[in-house]
Amino acid sequence: LTPLTFIERAASVHPKHLAMVHGSTRRTWAEAYARCRRLASALQRRGLGVGDTVAAMLPNIPEMFELHFGVPMSGAVLNTLNIRLDAEAIAFMLEHGEAKVLFTDREFSDTIGKALRLIDPPKRPLVIDVDDPLFVGGEKLGTLDYETLLAEGDPEFAWQSPADEWQAI
Repeated sequence: LTPLTFIERAASVHPKHLAMVHGSTRRTWAEAYARCRRLASALQRRGLGVGDTVAAMLPNIPEMFELHFGVPMSGAVLNTLNIRLDAEAIAFMLEHGEAKVLFTDREFSDTIGKALRLIDPPKRPLVIDVDDPLFVGGEKLGTLDYETLLAEGDPEFAWQSPADEWQAI
């Protein structure tokens, strides 16, 4: 059993039904599923796979939803960071979890910026900015933004289910 099949089924059974709403953003189940597959494909093309850690410091926005499916579809493990933690705790979690990629929103740029400065440069994850249009302020910290990464992926990506129920997602 894997929760990844839920989005696949929703996209198959209700492709045109609304899956998410965030401000003026509206996505159907088919669109959401294609974006998750693009994300998984893009991550694999960048060398991520089974057992690699992808961290996220995001509020409850569509991109966070997509990470919950797209990251495990790539074989990687999603580590969602608690937005209430301080920079030292986040730096520890990123290092200890050996995060290869960190998705972050401008809303948390102060804390994440401090956390990244606490990590030795060779151990720092690739930082990908998620630009929530409903948030004003903060700064971008990454070398890449979410939509650019998604453009690298294949919406028809043939993802694989976890090998068994014990494989971390």
